[in-house]
Amino acid sequence: FVIRVIYTSYVFYEDKMAERPEDLNLPTAVITRIIKEALPDGVNVSKEARLAISKAASVFVLYATSCANNFAMQSKRKTISGPDVIEAVKEMEFEKFAAPLKKSLEAFRKIQKGKKEAAECKKKAKEQNVSKDGEEGQEDVQEEGEGEEDNSNVVEISDSDVENGDNE
Repeated sequence: FVIRVIYTSYVFYEDKMAERPEDLNLPTAVITRIIKEALPDGVNVSKEARLAISKAASVFVLYATSCANNFAMQSKRKTISGPDVIEAVKEMEFEKFAAPLKKSLEAFRKIQKGKKEAAECKKKAKEQNVSKDGEEGQEDVQEEGEGEEDNSNVVEISDSDVENGDNE
């Protein structure tokens, strides 16, 4: 496991995908925000601990990417897909996260489909307004629910989903 991750980092470095090995690390601001959201109020995390978590997260992402890429290559594809990542998670012995990850992927796809359909409807409505003469063509088309907070891209996965490996 360790040898493979080091090799993966080396390959990325040699292929000039990153100028320096440090460029492969996740942004510390993002890691800090995730840590703060995961812990209860009043818990402090030292700079050294944040750095260690950041390095571990970067190694995990590189390893998961490498495993997912192997599944894509076995299927003779150059693009890693969501199911490749789910299979990689299982291969890395994180089976209990596979079901919640699959649930999250399905929710993401549903959200993307809804956004695409909304954009198509907006485009059709705009084309209809442009084809009409007069002031009607100048009106903007307001999307349904505009002005409201958009929580459509939030997927909630509870601790029990992870512990139980819920599929739903």
